[in-house]
Amino acid sequence: MSHPKTTPTRRRFLQQTGGVAAATTLLTAAGASAVHAQDDGVIQVALVGCGGRGTGAAMQALSVKNGPTKLVAMADAFQDRLNISYRSLSTQKLKQVDVPDDRKFVGFDAYKKAIDCLRPGDVVIFATPPAFRWLHFTYAIEKGVNVFMEKPVTIDGPTSKRMFELAKKADAKNLKVGVGLMCRHCKARNALADRIHDGQLGDILTLRAYRMAGPTGSAATGKPPKGMSDLEWQIRRFHAFLWASGGAVSDFLIHNIDEGCWAKGEWPIKAIASGGRHYRAGKVDQNFDTYSIEFTFADGTKLLVDGRTIPGCKNDFATYVHGTKGGAIFSTAGHVPARSRIYKGQNFEEKDLVWSYPDREPNPYQVEWDDLINAIKDDQKYSEVERGVKSSLVTSMGRMAAHTGQEITYDAILNCDHEFAPELAKLSFDGPPPVQPDGEGNYPVPMPGLVVDYEYEA
Repeated sequence: MSHPKTTPTRRRFLQQTGGVAAATTLLTAAGASAVHAQDDGVIQVALVGCGGRGTGAAMQALSVKNGPTKLVAMADAFQDRLNISYRSLSTQKLKQVDVPDDRKFVGFDAYKKAIDCLRPGDVVIFATPPAFRWLHFTYAIEKGVNVFMEKPVTIDGPTSKRMFELAKKADAKNLKVGVGLMCRHCKARNALADRIHDGQLGDILTLRAYRMAGPTGSAATGKPPKGMSDLEWQIRRFHAFLWASGGAVSDFLIHNIDEGCWAKGEWPIKAIASGGRHYRAGKVDQNFDTYSIEFTFADGTKLLVDGRTIPGCKNDFATYVHGTKGGAIFSTAGHVPARSRIYKGQNFEEKDLVWSYPDREPNPYQVEWDDLINAIKDDQKYSEVERGVKSSLVTSMGRMAAHTGQEITYDAILNCDHEFAPELAKLSFDGPPPVQPDGEGNYPVPMPGLVVDYEYEA
């Protein structure tokens, strides 16, 4: 069983996770300094991590209704990715992109140089592989800049503890921090969550979540091309390596897991899971192709999560809630639109429809940015870090259960001493990567039942 301190009451959980309104309560902490928009009204943005998601986040930052915003610096480990991102952003947002060559930075220390281009109260976007989140966040706090960080924000116990402490430091400086669990900003999901928490489904019996698709991201990866180092390959194909991203579970299933916890109004206390690899010829990544996770909440309620990245199979990408008074579809087929609705039965038949979200759903990727910029301009308290860490940690709990074949509790994952990349701050392209291949170019993979204390044997 989880230690009482790690099992919040439903009331406390709802206070922590009750959507945007709770996240934007006026700051009352004594002694906190104001860190908000500059006197000229322009919020400057730096992008750290110029891949697809980072470019998308920057586009949303430049598309807020409550600007003006301006991109002034960019950073990435690789020049080619920065160049592609810059071309895309400058083409679509020409008047808001002011990034000359001397504010384009490449390398492991590029994040510091990009942040140094900002003023206190501006915003930095962190969209690098998740392993780097705590390191970059530390420097942003030191420099007094607001943060938007992509999910997951942690991938193991040691970094989760570190991020919990960093969240306190950011709060003490009155920094505004958004986390890219954008579904929390979805109007339809919020409306349904309120109805569930008001008891319209009765007692929650079971929750189900699915992300079952073909190959996704860089989860299934072969050996690096000739002439490329293992470290560069691992960062470029970060979904494939546990140290960089937490793998397919942490990067892909976190949204559905977070939705289930949100609907229930609690964090689960333990997990059991299974999974396996299929059709793996030539693939050297550390992922399973299928994951089936059973999360258990303190009252015994189950959240069942299934993930699959195998072509040619039935696809599903949705979250369902079953209660004593009826059932609900929390999200329908991906992230947008949710099409959230309630039924009087458990079969989700049209004739049994009780309620559906009545309005057009704005894109939650954009809404999360509108909310963050509002908080900065109005100097409202805004921190999604603690919730983001808990969601990331619970997701890692399910992943570790699958990779070890053991029951893993919240306490166990939080206090597990296996940090995937303990020398992260010292990484260099001239040095060794956090995980190294064997003589045939294969990386260590999870072996449930054989390696049970850690997720793989180095």
